Amino acid sequence: MKVDFPTQQLNINSSINNGASKSERVSFMDFLNNAVQDVNKLQLESEQLNEAFAMGNNDNIHQVVIAAEKADIALQFTVQIRNKILEAYQEIMRMPV
Repeated sequence: MKVDFPTQQLNINSSINNGASKSERVSFMDFLNNAVQDVNKLQLESEQLNEAFAMGNNDNIHQVVIAAEKADIALQFTVQIRNKILEAYQEIMRMPV
């Protein structure tokens, strides 16, 4: 399965290390937490739209499908990033001391 990177910029603060002072810099852990929270928000939004469509409150199927695809792509992207981080960690652990 091939994962394509999104062509649009994600809702990630791009000014993390661009001239920011030391107190304004975001740690890698904070960066990952924010990214996971964004994915969670997309998942919750998709779930709410699905429930509204199922109850008949929303008749725009296009909006429901688009939200579901956004959430799915974001989740796949997050899983691939996690896999790359684990591969990098395993590679570092295999290095001789």
